[in-house]
Amino acid sequence: MSDPLPQSDDAVPEPGHLRLLRLLVTTLTVVMIVGVVVVVGLLVTRLTDDTPPLPDQIALPDGAGALAVTMGPGWYAVVTDDQRILIFDATSGDLRQTVEIE
Repeated sequence: MSDPLPQSDDAVPEPGHLRLLRLLVTTLTVVMIVGVVVVVGLLVTRLTDDTPPLPDQIALPDGAGALAVTMGPGWYAVVTDDQRILIFDATSGDLRQTVEIE
């Protein structure tokens, strides 16, 4: 029985377009790996927990519950469930202003 593929010791030279294709695939693989590393690096650096510190206790008026909190330079605001926005000083915690929501 004969071999379907003849074995020869002579190496067949690789065609130019096949060499180019191999180079392009290798380049694409390297670019994709670098891209994944960059995306993961950006996600890690951007999604770290950099939330500014809030006071341990916020003294809300009696009967008011907090719905949302936002911060600005030197102040923080609390939106209450009784339709008010309470603006506090960030360093002292004193109430600066009350805004009624209509």
